Amino acid sequence: MNPRLVYLLNVGQRRLHRWTQARTAAGGVTASQAGMLFFLGKNDGALMSEAGAALDLGAPGVSGLVDRMERAGLVERGLDEHDRRAFRIWLTDAGRTALKRSRSNLTELNARLTEGFTAAEIDVVARWLTSLQDKFPASDDE
Repeated sequence: MNPRLVYLLNVGQRRLHRWTQARTAAGGVTASQAGMLFFLGKNDGALMSEAGAALDLGAPGVSGLVDRMERAGLVERGLDEHDRRAFRIWLTDAGRTALKRSRSNLTELNARLTEGFTAAEIDVVARWLTSLQDKFPASDDE
């Protein structure tokens, strides 16, 4: 049996990405911005480096994302009080409102993703997807 896992994973990821881009853009934020909103919803005031690690983004990627979100009024950036070379990110009121909309969209997305599968089946899929992070670390050094 050859389940073509790489092909199926790539096609599924592209389709899911297009769907989420369309849904989140309709709510006023991109999928990447929604990811940052979710992270900050639990880690408001986090260091940019922490956000980058959580979202699997390098320094240039997280900086560009925060720049765009700052211009959109979703976040504020400020120097860390202990290390003046580091920056922290906070949600604004508009960011908190966008986070609520994004959570609603995520509820719909999760319902679509899990439809037709048992909880046990979803647990296996989640375990497999999580294992990819260990098998293929972000850095070649690991």
